[in-house]
Amino acid sequence: QVQLVESGGGLVQAGGSLRLSCAASGGTFSRNAMGWFRQAPGKEREFVAAIAWNDRTLYGDFVKGRFTISRDNAKNTVYLQMNSLKPEDTAVYYCAADGAPYGLGSTATSYDHWGQGTQVTVSS
Repeated sequence: QVQLVESGGGLVQAGGSLRLSCAASGGTFSRNAMGWFRQAPGKEREFVAAIAWNDRTLYGDFVKGRFTISRDNAKNTVYLQMNSLKPEDTAVYYCAADGAPYGLGSTATSYDHWGQGTQVTVSS
């Protein structure tokens, strides 16, 4: 059974940085896209970033160079480095994995496996 476990969330001041990690188990995802989404209270789930098997990346429009997604296939782990954090980045951040190889999507329906989420809170 596939499991995705996020870590690295927490409370940070505006302008600060956090690095989220997502460790996958129960499968190998070196050929699959991995993504990050977020959901703030009262809002819809929003695409943050995704990385393909060949390290091609996609980012949500709001990222504007502040976040970087990367992956370590040897560790079956994907990372999200978040810099210059703003209060509006406060949300639960979810890791996701595409069940099919060689894709790269920016919609939630592109992903088949989801983590439980990690809270990121940015204070002003």
